[in-house]
Amino acid sequence: MRFCTLSRVAVAMDVMISDLRGETADLERFLEPGGWDVPTPAEGWTVRDQITHLAWFDDAAVRALTEPEAFREEVRTTRGVDPDALVRQRRSMPGQEVGAWFHDARHRLTEVLATADPKVRVPWYGPDMGMVSFVTARLMETWAHGQDVVDGLGAVREPTARLRHVADIGVRARPWSYTVRGRPVPEAPVRVELTLPDGSPWAAGPEGAADVVRGAALDFCLVVTQRRHPADVSLAVSGPVAREWISIAQAFAGPPGTGRRPGQFG
Repeated sequence: MRFCTLSRVAVAMDVMISDLRGETADLERFLEPGGWDVPTPAEGWTVRDQITHLAWFDDAAVRALTEPEAFREEVRTTRGVDPDALVRQRRSMPGQEVGAWFHDARHRLTEVLATADPKVRVPWYGPDMGMVSFVTARLMETWAHGQDVVDGLGAVREPTARLRHVADIGVRARPWSYTVRGRPVPEAPVRVELTLPDGSPWAAGPEGAADVVRGAALDFCLVVTQRRHPADVSLAVSGPVAREWISIAQAFAGPPGTGRRPGQFG
């Protein structure tokens, strides 16, 4: 029985790493020489800043995986990480160098992940994470910052089945959405019923729950990563607990995000 459990984790890791590579390639195709200084919807951040953020944390992820005790000490002594400070430090880098940095850092990360023990827990800037959750978080970050890039460039990207990973971490981060704001986590469960881009269903939470969120996976993922205001998507949200959650949903770590203004994207 123990062998079977580990086998399922290993399979999940293989899928996650493949999907992380796919999400990376999807983002890199939008990185053109003339677009690095284009502003994105994240206030004060350009396309260069978005990619700098991803590259820096990919390097950190490699350190966390290969030198976990040294990484824990690094986190303990640096008192957290200010993403705005990180991107400011790299704004003198030419865009093509930032792109190469991201490409190389992501390649190193996926290579380390491919040989890592799927059972280990990875130290990070909060609680240690299981390997599948850790990779899911990197994919979610790639997708979310990629959304800022394509929005800034006025481009359009087609949603993919990889959204199921973003939806999954969005649901699992529900308690964090409250904790980071100093609010008690409601005991009432929330059911989430989504339709993936290929038309297949995806669901989480108990059937029969009084509070339900329904809609397209893309809309849900845009909301839980705070890339769209809930008023600007077509989610059907039933019940006071579900409505409160969707108003503050945050799939990413760090302090409460400011999100996007209603009507910012028409």
